[in-house]
Amino acid sequence: MGNNSNKKSSDIKDTILVVDDETNNRLLLKTYLSSEGYTIETASIGVEALQKVNQLSPSIIILDIVLPDMDGFQICKKLKSSKNTSFIPIILVTALRGDDERIKGTAAGADDFITKPYNRVELITRVKSLIRIKHLHYTLEQKYHELENVKEKLKKLAVTDGLTGLFNYRAFKNQIHHEIVRSKRFNLPVSLLMIDIDHFKKYNDTFGHPKGDNVLKHFSELLTVNLREVDTIARYGGEEFAIILPGTNKKASSIVAEKLRKLVEDYDFPLSDKLPAKKLTISIGIANFPEDVENEKELVFSADRALYKAKNNGRNRSETV
Repeated sequence: MGNNSNKKSSDIKDTILVVDDETNNRLLLKTYLSSEGYTIETASIGVEALQKVNQLSPSIIILDIVLPDMDGFQICKKLKSSKNTSFIPIILVTALRGDDERIKGTAAGADDFITKPYNRVELITRVKSLIRIKHLHYTLEQKYHELENVKEKLKKLAVTDGLTGLFNYRAFKNQIHHEIVRSKRFNLPVSLLMIDIDHFKKYNDTFGHPKGDNVLKHFSELLTVNLREVDTIARYGGEEFAIILPGTNKKASSIVAEKLRKLVEDYDFPLSDKLPAKKLTISIGIANFPEDVENEKELVFSADRALYKAKNNGRNRSETV
């Protein structure tokens, strides 16, 4: 509702814009409608009316068809064709009781009609009815936006790990499939790093799971800051993480893996100085498509096998298949 969109519908004092070139008509309508608690603004020509609509975003417009500079049909069309004003109800005022002006007005987008001379009860009834409908439309619109926001949040939750904010396993599976398809289409390599935090169970057992969760958060942030936006980082499960490196060959991915391994080794994680090794470290397994494997399933299996190779060879190292 224009500049009122940040307020509740029930808190808004409705403004009615009366557009008529005759002073007596404007005063009469103002008298009738202000007695019902509405704020009344007026305009005597079409150009002034269009300016005031943009300034005020009125709840309803009572628009005389006959004006000096442009007729009510033209104004109605302009307002109804604009995204910012199309939702404002318009009552067209005519001195005639025939159908021609109503047909033309309906085609222009008018919501209702009233004839001169004004019947006070009829006028107020039509105004209240349209304003009620507009308020309902506003409420529905707000509910729609709330629903869309909830849907977006649920969509994000469905693919996000609740603790780290990284992609979860489900999102990882979707993304690895997407990257392999893209890799085949554009003849580009894609690498996968599987990472395990060394002796993390010992850290949890020593300091408790809340402290361990804090480490996982720090670790996730460290990965996010030091990788490209095109890279996908996912919590694969527990203390195991997966990183997809699009457009990266095996040699380049080994350089990335060593960079990450060294960053973690040098990082001052909370309480890491109280561990036997005085630090936290990671083991990394590396596999590449198409250098090592022919499909996504083999890529995940090979990177995982390389990870176990790194762990079996002493940890705090990276290995390829």
